[in-house]
Amino acid sequence: MSKGSPAPGPVPAGMIRLYSMRFCPFAQRARLVLEAKKIKHETVNINLLNKPDWFFEKNPLGMVPILETCKNELVYESPITCEFLDDTYPAKRLLPTDPYEKAKQKMLLEQFSKVMGYMYRIPVEKRKSVDTSKMEEELKVQLSKFDQKLADSKTRFFGGDSVTMIDYWIWPWFERMEALEFNKLLEQMPTLKHWMQLMQQDPATKATGYSTDIYREFYELYLQGNPEACDYHL
Repeated sequence: MSKGSPAPGPVPAGMIRLYSMRFCPFAQRARLVLEAKKIKHETVNINLLNKPDWFFEKNPLGMVPILETCKNELVYESPITCEFLDDTYPAKRLLPTDPYEKAKQKMLLEQFSKVMGYMYRIPVEKRKSVDTSKMEEELKVQLSKFDQKLADSKTRFFGGDSVTMIDYWIWPWFERMEALEFNKLLEQMPTLKHWMQLMQQDPATKATGYSTDIYREFYELYLQGNPEACDYHL
């Protein structure tokens, strides 16, 4: 939906609505959780480069993801939406119930914010012909910390030997690594690369992701500010 589109009606009983954008990594976090927990939902995709006016009534920040319930409850910010879904639909818990283990996942998420920041800034700066070599080196340092963290844990995933919330929280950026030409930074990180291979086999990641070529074309349009980017490949 874009500027001029009418607002959707009430959320049907027994349903939850996700306001998303198909290529947004933050929104993909919520989509991964919805898929992993098999939650009955409907999706409204928003053109983030040409937002409808009513969208700011759902979230004054104008960002996705947003959850809307049949009780007119609105929840936004991606980690908060994921935790809300985990609490509201407690079957197949993704966050640990132990307070310390849950805190560890949230602390790791905070550390990952540095990776997200560089993965956004570097492509933007490259389009301005800015030398990004120092930023790329710092990104490699941050990624190596996650490689070492996983190696030290001696588990298949970041929360244990099965996929948990932290894996879904960080996965969307790894899925876009090749499209954004960061995959070369992972060459000396075997543990992280193995984790990526495992994540690619997860049913939720398969259901919510796109190919490298589609991501690459989307980012080319998006970084140009082309409002057609959000509707690419429809």
